[in-house]
Amino acid sequence: MSLDDSQLPPVFESRRVRFAKRLRNYFLTGLVIAAPISITIYLTWALIKWIDGWVKPVIPREYTPDSYLPFSVPGFGVLVAVVGLTLLGFLTANFVGRTLVGLSEQLVGRTPLVRNLYGALKQLFETVLSSKGKSFHRTALLEFPRPGLWCLVFVATETKGEIRQRLAEGDEEWVTVFLPPTPAPTAGFMLFVRSSELIDLDMSVEDGAKLILSAGLVSPEYPPIPKPGAAIPNGSPPPSAATV
Repeated sequence: MSLDDSQLPPVFESRRVRFAKRLRNYFLTGLVIAAPISITIYLTWALIKWIDGWVKPVIPREYTPDSYLPFSVPGFGVLVAVVGLTLLGFLTANFVGRTLVGLSEQLVGRTPLVRNLYGALKQLFETVLSSKGKSFHRTALLEFPRPGLWCLVFVATETKGEIRQRLAEGDEEWVTVFLPPTPAPTAGFMLFVRSSELIDLDMSVEDGAKLILSAGLVSPEYPPIPKPGAAIPNGSPPPSAATV
């Protein structure tokens, strides 16, 4: 005669519950480990295939390894693109290359609509990729959108030009900040605020981005672990002496 679930002794029922919880924890642990790796591999592979799809058709088939091997070689287009862009940068670094680029930009600058698109894209790439371009250099807290609510912002630079002149109030410093939304920080608000309205954080820009992408679930450690030879941030307690 078999027993149903209501007739099982409490000890067996508690073991079954613990076993189910353990299986659930194992599954969630495996998901946390496998999901980031799988998504990273998938996105990397998709990017490689996308670049290959653009570059390989331009290359004569006799110069590609696909014509000599019985299988397709992924990443060959990426390699050709990297070499080609490096060679293009090398050629435009000399006087002749700069002259040709200047003439091409003058031609584009005389074309309606195209010049606006080209100018905006060139400025964007120069700002993001150029070593001379400035990026976000610190994180801060801003009381927004009403008193009592605080949001994380990235400080871009000191406000200058006409905007600074229009907002001029004595010698008070104004800064330009970027307020990213969660969980898509690529769109957001550009704000001009007084520097005194910000609370500077020791959190790095990378840790701030992780905090926003995770909707607050991934929070960096505080106090931050100092790197060897780095100065201890102001306000952080000194490290305790090691005991033997």
